[in-house]
Amino acid sequence: MNDSYLYIIIALLPLAACMVVFQVNPYHALVIRGILGAVAAMVYAVLGAPDVALTEALVGTMLAITLYAVAVRSSLVMRLGLLKDEAEDEQHFGQLMDDLRKIFRKRQMRLELVPYPNTQALERALMDKEVHATCVRREQNHVTSEDEKQFYHTAIRVKRIYEIIQTELTSPATILSYINTPAEGEKHK
Repeated sequence: MNDSYLYIIIALLPLAACMVVFQVNPYHALVIRGILGAVAAMVYAVLGAPDVALTEALVGTMLAITLYAVAVRSSLVMRLGLLKDEAEDEQHFGQLMDDLRKIFRKRQMRLELVPYPNTQALERALMDKEVHATCVRREQNHVTSEDEKQFYHTAIRVKRIYEIIQTELTSPATILSYINTPAEGEKHK
């Protein structure tokens, strides 16, 4: 019997594994991981291990992919806190949000706006790590002639997000600042 098809199927395993490792987009990596699991299940079935093939298909592919998809979807969100009535019809705010969405879209992330009723609740949300950043309108008495086009102040508590926005944001509508939040042990002292 000619088993050359078996060698071709088995060669797909390391190829699919390398594709998963080097994939940049997490959703594409999930699809390739599903293909890897299906190929592995097929190899086990062809080699005469139907119980292992069924286990790989159900647990290694179906369950793992579902759990990874939930984890990827929930971890790729940048939560931006803002005041409820802040910039509802403001063109500068809309442009700033469009610029931020474009930056995060390149990284397969989404921007979630979280409204808060007042400044104290907004600051508390940032310190309690409910949001990754806050964006508030700057007070007019603090605006100098140099930065009169910067209508907002964006405080970011995640260093990597701060670095990304700082290097890629083209809109001059906001001033960026990095806020170092207290660690869990320090908060309760």
